[in-house]
Amino acid sequence: MIVRESPDLQPDLLMLMSSSVRESAPANGLVKFISAAPVRASLLRGALLASIAVGMNRSTSVGANCTVRPESVRQGEVTRITCDGAQAAQMSGRTIRLFPQLDGRRLGLMPVPVLEKPGNYSLRLLDQHGTVLRVLTVRVLVAHYPRENVGIESSTAALKPSPGEQEAVTAFRNTTSATRYWEDNIQLPVPGCVTSPFGAQRLFNGKPTGNFHGGLDQRGTVGTPIHAVAAGVVKIVRDFNLRGGTVAIDHGQGFESVYMHMSKTAAKESAHVSTGDVIGYVGATGRSNGPHLHWTLYVNGVPVNPAQWVKLPAPCQATSSATRGHRHPG
Repeated sequence: MIVRESPDLQPDLLMLMSSSVRESAPANGLVKFISAAPVRASLLRGALLASIAVGMNRSTSVGANCTVRPESVRQGEVTRITCDGAQAAQMSGRTIRLFPQLDGRRLGLMPVPVLEKPGNYSLRLLDQHGTVLRVLTVRVLVAHYPRENVGIESSTAALKPSPGEQEAVTAFRNTTSATRYWEDNIQLPVPGCVTSPFGAQRLFNGKPTGNFHGGLDQRGTVGTPIHAVAAGVVKIVRDFNLRGGTVAIDHGQGFESVYMHMSKTAAKESAHVSTGDVIGYVGATGRSNGPHLHWTLYVNGVPVNPAQWVKLPAPCQATSSATRGHRHPG
């Protein structure tokens, strides 16, 4: 019997197999295999099973060293996937890339939409061919975002998007670049108090809209400098009808930010900016009822809660039963 050496077979197993199986060549030319004694056969079976187990462990070890933090995440937040071997992750129909980091591992940011139903979700770790290497569980928790009534004038509500406005922002959100510019600790763009929190269920003039607030609003006087929350590449600098003066920054590897309603922009498209650079000034342009900054963090195209990334200032003291605010396009 010819035994071909396999990396999954140990040397003692090869010796056992060669000594446990003998062959003879009868006159008819057919090769007859004679099994070894029952004890040796039992040992052989055990060794074969052990070898198979070793091979299985080796085949599944790729991508097995992975962590998901946090494992329980609220609606509108992000869980970070750190992994060896896996190059993508999939959960609830969304697939994200895992990018190489300086420590040699891969990192991916999995967003949980505000409207995702609470419960347990399977997180699949994939190799470059889409083969599932491992399945983990992520628990989505209820975030308990507030309800909010926004008073808005009819003339402001009647504003329509600029030609190509929605398409430009959608294309920006759907683009993921491989270079990482951001650090774990981002900074606030302006110091003002919070006039409207992320995730709030929106009513306009007392009427439910079915929408939620996808960003964060901070109070500011006209002309207050607006700073980049993290380093990155400026992708959009435009004066839009709905969003007003707008700057959008790609921070890399699925992390992005957008700033709206500026009285004046101070950035150029394709320019590299550092954390804290002035990119514009607070205003009340676009669909807005007063000076403030609306800014949004996007992770792999999904708006997420800035409170998970930076310590937020206190809410502003209410001045009326309805927020004197604005209606955002998203």
